[in-house]
Amino acid sequence: MRSLRSIFFIAVFAFSTPLLAQEGSLLDLLPEDDEPTEDFATAGFKTTRIINGQSFEMNAHGVLDFKISHRFGTVNSGAINAFGLDNALMRIGLDYGVTPWLNVGIGRSGGSVKYYDGFVKARILRQQTGKKNIPVHLLWVSDMAIDGNPVNNPELQPYLFSNRLYYTHQIIVGRKFSDGFSLQLMPSVVHRNFVPNKQTSNDVFVMGVGGRVKLTKRVALNAEYYYVLPNQLDPNVNYTNSLSIGFDIETGGHVFQLHFTNSRGMVENGFMTDTQGDWAAGDIRFGFNVSRVFTVYRPKD
Repeated sequence: MRSLRSIFFIAVFAFSTPLLAQEGSLLDLLPEDDEPTEDFATAGFKTTRIINGQSFEMNAHGVLDFKISHRFGTVNSGAINAFGLDNALMRIGLDYGVTPWLNVGIGRSGGSVKYYDGFVKARILRQQTGKKNIPVHLLWVSDMAIDGNPVNNPELQPYLFSNRLYYTHQIIVGRKFSDGFSLQLMPSVVHRNFVPNKQTSNDVFVMGVGGRVKLTKRVALNAEYYYVLPNQLDPNVNYTNSLSIGFDIETGGHVFQLHFTNSRGMVENGFMTDTQGDWAAGDIRFGFNVSRVFTVYRPKD
């Protein structure tokens, strides 16, 4: 009898030991409740552009953004021109999210300002808390534009295409401080292959600043300003710095941007280095952007 009891206890101990060891290993595989997560700052701006310039927002992977932009004539052109509404410039653009960190885009500006443009926009850092603490967004934008206006000067014919090219490189450093306020800085350099005289620089250094204040769930106030460092532009032309103020209105899949600006161009080299409107003199243009996004490709999780 005593021997049967001994065999029973030995068998129970032999089978229970691996079960207890297995239970411990399975528990070790379960994730801890306090494991940190990645909390990204989102919706700092409603679209990928503040007004004229790029924001730190990106199109998601596989998303196509169709943009239509209008800039009317100056308000001080009078009632005979419907305070500028009779004259309009337009840009049509397509922006696409190639990856979560890379966007590309193309555009065409019509009217008296004829540009073909394309850009590459890459995210280097993304504002987040939790597993990583990154306080700002950091992006790089490179843009190239081709002037499509005719050139009648025969001396420029041998260099006609190269003289039409403009390049812009920009760093965006931005932060979403709260649900209602975002701000970014945009140090930029614009290179023009052709300039009219020796007093004009081929490379123009510009400092931009832009921000957003949320007014309601679907309406926000936007503003941007581009300061051109002195003694770089043609001294024979009265250039001014680009200043734009407007409202973003979100309606489902569309975002309407209504604004006033002293800039005529809607491409980087245009509004940064070719703005001549004076707010004090009424050289202000009403304009709007319409953004509509489409999911072209839905990546797997």
